[in-house]
Amino acid sequence: MTEALPKMYCANHPTVETSLRCNRCEKPICAKCAVLTPTGYRCKECIKLQQKVFVTARWYDYPLIFIVVAVLTYIGSLIAARISFFIILVAPGIGVGIAELARLVTGKRRSRELYILAAIAAVIGCLPVIIAFITHFILLGFIFQAIYAVLMISSMFYRLSGIRIG
Repeated sequence: MTEALPKMYCANHPTVETSLRCNRCEKPICAKCAVLTPTGYRCKECIKLQQKVFVTARWYDYPLIFIVVAVLTYIGSLIAARISFFIILVAPGIGVGIAELARLVTGKRRSRELYILAAIAAVIGCLPVIIAFITHFILLGFIFQAIYAVLMISSMFYRLSGIRIG
């Protein structure tokens, strides 16, 4: 007769019985604590440790990317004000161009917070021209600036964060 395996309980939920272990640290985990990866289930602590390896940004990358993105976005919004309707076609390309220049300036170092800061800088860069159209009651100009901002910022963010568009 075979011996029954001893009961295991989740390391984070001591009342939950489990037969699942983290494939990295071998800690017993329940379904709530398990994260499915391409190589099997891992605990949330091992996932966090793995993600920290991919954060390479240095402290000076944050002010640098903020300034570069805000200035380039402002210049792009001035261009958008001149070409109005055609900005629908050009804005994603401007976003990709700004993202590539930002990556170049930061030495291709990466961090989720760096990408979020770049998106905030892009919004701030668009604001002066948007506010100018609002204060002068130019509705069509405001609409095209809003379209520019949405298309440019989304393509810039996705390009920076590693998701390739097109």
